[in-house]
Amino acid sequence: MTTIHKFSIGIFDSGLGGLTVFREIEKLLPHENIIYFGDTARVPYGSKSKNTIIKFSTENVLFLLKKKVKLVVVACNTSSSLALDYLKKVFRIPILGVIDAGVDKALSISKNRKIGVIGTKSTVGSGSYQRQLINKDKDVSIWSQACPLFVPLVEEGILKGRIVESVVEMYLKSIRTKIDTLILGCTHYPLLKKVISDYLKGIYLVDSAKEVALKTSQVLRERSLLTNNLKKPAKDFYVTDEPKEFMKLAKIFLKREIKPKVVNI
Repeated sequence: MTTIHKFSIGIFDSGLGGLTVFREIEKLLPHENIIYFGDTARVPYGSKSKNTIIKFSTENVLFLLKKKVKLVVVACNTSSSLALDYLKKVFRIPILGVIDAGVDKALSISKNRKIGVIGTKSTVGSGSYQRQLINKDKDVSIWSQACPLFVPLVEEGILKGRIVESVVEMYLKSIRTKIDTLILGCTHYPLLKKVISDYLKGIYLVDSAKEVALKTSQVLRERSLLTNNLKKPAKDFYVTDEPKEFMKLAKIFLKREIKPKVVNI
């Protein structure tokens, strides 16, 4: 019987943004098997009801469990906001979300408790980051900003240059003098980190993908679930729709070719 140490880390997202989470976990835990599941047939999640998000997220975890995962990372901000508490109650394995990891880091690093949050319209509008920040520190001041053009820029592979610089300035000009820490509240945004950092000189950027990877490593260590497999780890990708576009964009995120399998769940 296979030992649990050889089981995989499971990651799911509504699409491909969670590949930044995959990238950070792969970098931090190079010996671990990883399974990435992108629910590309039902993206975007942000416009759907809470009950629908819970249903989809539950189905995603069940799919990953069939692939023998030992931990699940919810790389989707919408699922992390609306379904994470339910998933933790229903399933026995550790389940981590990107919001908690980003919030904890921001509160630990901010010196004056003035924190910015940027994300998609749905994430910012849901108030998920804002609620978590206030729940953990009532004295925190929060400035939030939706940045809807960031995702299409990333998905077109436009990661630097005058267009990106102009869009970054347009969105962040009003908050850059008010904050000392900024949460990148969308898994696409780390690919624009260099331009954002250059514009927000001296402001600490919290990369939720990086923070949830650190949390994954910590939880696996605490539960003695780190792999004891020294062979080349397996990296598997699954999607629920035609993979051509996913493959093209994955090359931007991961800097390599991948071949996802199409599945029905």
